[in-house]
Amino acid sequence: MTANVGMVGLGLMGKPMAENLLRAGFPLVVWNRTPAKAEALVRAGATLAATPREAAERSDVLLTVVSDPPALEAVVFGALGAARGLRPGTILVDSSTVSPSLARRVAAACGERAAGFLDAPVTGGTWGAEKGELVFMVGGDADVLARARPVLGAMGKRFFHLGGHGAGQTVKLAMNLLLALEVDALAEAMALVGAAGLAPERFVEVMQSTMARAPVLDVKAKAILAGDFTPSFPMRLMHKDLVLAMALAEELGVRLPTGDAARAAYGEALARSTSDVDYAAIARLHER
Repeated sequence: MTANVGMVGLGLMGKPMAENLLRAGFPLVVWNRTPAKAEALVRAGATLAATPREAAERSDVLLTVVSDPPALEAVVFGALGAARGLRPGTILVDSSTVSPSLARRVAAACGERAAGFLDAPVTGGTWGAEKGELVFMVGGDADVLARARPVLGAMGKRFFHLGGHGAGQTVKLAMNLLLALEVDALAEAMALVGAAGLAPERFVEVMQSTMARAPVLDVKAKAILAGDFTPSFPMRLMHKDLVLAMALAEELGVRLPTGDAARAAYGEALARSTSDVDYAAIARLHER
């Protein structure tokens, strides 16, 4: 039997994920804080819910993909939140990026209603979401993941079961810390070459032929060279993730000096930005 699927959050990631669910033939109910963002999905066959609670009531598997911890708390724990609409056996999958402690709070709320929960943040950018090639980092019970996998398979290509509730969020925060450091290091290296009067393009060519090469740098180098910072992953969200990562480090008693420097650098770049830009715009911080 085909599962009824719900999607709460139709932003840069949620909307293309929802489109792939429709293409895969899943009956889909959607909710977004701004209903206009759901119009194209409704025309394509989705049903619009009035509240997150209604979306949960009508779903066997409900996905949440929202911007930050306060947004997730609102759509799950609010007066019309999804937690109030969960039925026994329903699975809530959160693909937002939040703290591991919040993931465990949501898991506990699901457990009170005999519903399953997975914290399953994703990576792959908007292009991965559009192509259905996301990578899911999953925390939760293996049997719940097995039940949810047909739905997740419409949106992703790889699934890493990493441990109990909160494990997916922990790995996602660590990964985004690494990506932030890599892209900031690239921007600084390009600034150094440019200040010496050399072409940053030639530096990029050399980098791509050495051990310094990484897929994220291939993508972000093009954006930096072109000065095109159309958001695939917005700076505001990368900064949010760095704040969460450093809070987790403090909670665990781990000293991360370069992470702390990255949080400050991206915070400064975000404060200077006058529009919603990709996190590759960290390069602007190093312009002369």
